[in-house]
Order: sequence, then structure tokens, then C-alpha cells
Amino acid sequence: MPNRINDRIRGVHQVRLVGDNVEQGIYPFQTALHMADEQNLDLVEISPNADPPVCRILDYQKFLYQKKRKEKEAKANSKKTEVKEIRFGPQTDDHDYNFKLKHAQEFLKDGNKVKAYVFFRGRSIVFKEQGELLLARFANDLAEFGKPDAVPNLEGKRMILNLSPKKQQ
Repeated sequence: MPNRINDRIRGVHQVRLVGDNVEQGIYPFQTALHMADEQNLDLVEISPNADPPVCRILDYQKFLYQKKRKEKEAKANSKKTEVKEIRFGPQTDDHDYNFKLKHAQEFLKDGNKVKAYVFFRGRSIVFKEQGELLLARFANDLAEFGKPDAVPNLEGKRMILNLSPKKQQ
């Protein structure tokens, strides 16, 4: 239970009552508990670290329900970021490069991350410098839409560059 309620509030002599259906102020704990009982509601400790602790008189089950509903709404409204992959070869032509660059711009505008990688097949692994230059150019061309998380690194037959979108104002 995240909040202490009624008799579970221990070691407290005075509480600060806040809320709609009560006169705000500092009350002895037993008086506050009695006030809650009279209204058939619960005495809920909202801020235990305050001096004196802050309590509220309310229906605890309803409070939990509303809290859970707010969390669910916040989760539904939050944007889930996806990682979009863009694949290059070490000798990618300008037309293909520009085509993939436009896609990457759209992905970054939408708030998604972009994972660009150069895939080396067979003996093309000797063109590592070309792959590095290609990814550096890619990151430079996308500078206004996103920023690279790290420098391009070689993992097996792939040279990978991750880009994160810039925060939109």
C-alpha cells in the first residue's frame, strides 16, 4: 500500500488536514481519525515526511482508482519511440543515398530514432574508410533533424551509427 490509512498511521501526535470536506488546519491525530469516521471516509496520509504529516479525508478506494486511471491515461498519451533502420552498402550511389536521407529525415521528424548501417559483404570489408565517410556524411546531412549518439563503430560486418531526434520546440 503506497499510503498509510486510518489506524496504520503510527507514531503521529498531530496531523495537518487538507481537502474539500474539512476545515484545513493542524489537529490532534485522534480528532482527525474521529472526523474521518463521522464522514464514513478514510484518513489518508498524503505527505508523511512533512512536519506535521499531511493527511486528507477521502474514500481511499476511489482515490486509488482515480490514481490508476491517471497513470493509464499518461501511459496512453506517451509517445513510443521506434528505431528505424537504414541500410547502406560501401559503394552506395548518390541517388540511393539521397532517397534514404529523405526517409531518415521523415523518421527523425516523427520522433523516431534512426539506426544507419553500412553492410560489408565478402571482400568489401577492405572499404571500411568508405563506410566511415558515408556515415559521417549521413550524420552531417541530418544535423538539423537529429544528432548521433556515438561515433560509427564496426560490429562484425556492419558499421553502425545511431541517431536520435532533436527535441522539437
